[in-house]
Amino acid sequence: MIVASESAVRQYPELRLTRRSARPEGTVVTVRGVEIGGPGIVIVAGPCAVESEPQLLATARAVKASGAHILRGGAFKPRTSPYSFQGLKEEGLRLLAQARAETGLPIVTEVLDARHLELVATYADILQVGSRNMQNFMLLQEVGRSRVPVLLKRGMSATLEEYLNAAEYVMSNGNPNVILCERGIRTFEPSMQNTLDLNAVPMLQRLSHLPVIVDPSHGTGHAWMVPRLACAAVAAGADGVMVEVHVDPANALSDGQHALTPDEFAAMAGQIAAVGRAIGRSMVASARAGDSGAEVA
Repeated sequence: MIVASESAVRQYPELRLTRRSARPEGTVVTVRGVEIGGPGIVIVAGPCAVESEPQLLATARAVKASGAHILRGGAFKPRTSPYSFQGLKEEGLRLLAQARAETGLPIVTEVLDARHLELVATYADILQVGSRNMQNFMLLQEVGRSRVPVLLKRGMSATLEEYLNAAEYVMSNGNPNVILCERGIRTFEPSMQNTLDLNAVPMLQRLSHLPVIVDPSHGTGHAWMVPRLACAAVAAGADGVMVEVHVDPANALSDGQHALTPDEFAAMAGQIAAVGRAIGRSMVASARAGDSGAEVA
């Protein structure tokens, strides 16, 4: 059991619900039979953006066959340029639901705005709050009231105190089903999209009882780096990894430069399992047919 030091508790006295001492045994969020935060390791995989039915279904089948537990895919896409592909929106959500029906994989997708929450929550098993919205306090309050599990990504320039306070916004509005995701922070180094802060994994686990996963796709911006950093994240104690996979990365409409091919993903999944065994952890059980909803253990 990880125990927070007294000095850490004194450092962040405003953390009431997320602090480790509030739930010393740790939180396990169960989504359609998949446990996130327990002794096992979970893999979340899929395309950055839902582009078409063939693209999504081919990717979903491939990641399912190679051991993924949860399917990721963006229907609403926050892009730096207003002229970039913005996602298929509700059609993308329908395609994600279709992929879930075929593969049995729970789905996680991003909600960008409180105005979209009811629509996205109708389809999603897990609501993703992206790094750009980590301090969108109105959205955090609304997803807290929704009770749908939330995958909260760290802001690109956020301290861990700011990050955990964002989780407090969700939990203080009634939603205990929060999963933390380290996805890299912005530093002075230009050779990578972000600097993946693996220090955050053990520190968050010391400070908080919430599950912690890592996104090495956005954390590096280079597909060739993703398997190495995914394995490093598991070795550092992460409860899982979230990676982007595309059947044709060269022609992806969003972030193809850091998406793995299905074959690369299959090889990485085997490496993650091997690292897990080396530190005494196994892969979590896959979703069971008929499971629905979420619960906190």
